[in-house]
Amino acid sequence: MPVTRPARSAPGSGQDGGVPTLADVVHDIERHAASGGWDQPPALYALVPTGRLREEQPELAAQLGLAESEPDGLTPLRQDRLPADVPLETLLERIAWPESVAGCALVLERIMLDGADEPPDGADPAEWAARQPGREDVRMVAAVLRDGSRHSALRMRAHDSDDQVLSGPDLIPALTAALAVTLRD
Repeated sequence: MPVTRPARSAPGSGQDGGVPTLADVVHDIERHAASGGWDQPPALYALVPTGRLREEQPELAAQLGLAESEPDGLTPLRQDRLPADVPLETLLERIAWPESVAGCALVLERIMLDGADEPPDGADPAEWAARQPGREDVRMVAAVLRDGSRHSALRMRAHDSDDQVLSGPDLIPALTAALAVTLRD
């Protein structure tokens, strides 16, 4: 069951004649995540065509404030909280979206480290990473569509400002590849 929908960019902000692009949706989700602060659990979103949502679930569309005049595009619907006791890779392998879902997005916080160091055998990776010099807390938002389109955004805690968010289609290739598997037929 959907939980929330991030605020959308202003109508007409999309690059295709007013329809929000996948990049717009990713940036909306990223700003929504940023408004909640840091140290948040992962959040998974179904990306549903807005017109289809208005037609098939008018009550939900009204609850989300999707006006008839709002441009079509994609509406991100946040899913229930992901279980913390199951590795993310395992969760993604188990997800299969219904045909009504055009794509999906994932918000995830991680620690990036300088160099290619790895924790010693037997060490807890999260605890080890937290003690490393040169570590950087990052929030990643990755999204993919069934047609193969993908876009990502990355915010660093040390540069926590909307104008410092990095974005692009190939920014987080391993994560977008893992999300694409959830859209398999």
